[in-house]
Amino acid sequence: MSLIQRIALILTVIGAINWGLIGFFQFDLVAFLFGGQDAIISRVVYALVGIAGLINIGLLFAPDRRY
Repeated sequence: MSLIQRIALILTVIGAINWGLIGFFQFDLVAFLFGGQDAIISRVVYALVGIAGLINIGLLFAPDRRY
């Protein structure tokens, strides 16, 4: 797994935790930490998580190197 894929995976996990908090507690951690959903840094984080998710789609179709 390359460094970019590892970073993308970490960002995807962060996004999943944030969505879990939203779903269970109606609490948006990213918005809380960075000044609301409309704050530029929050939007950057949301965009990076989205891009990371797209990168991780490639992991679904990557050949298994064990074989």
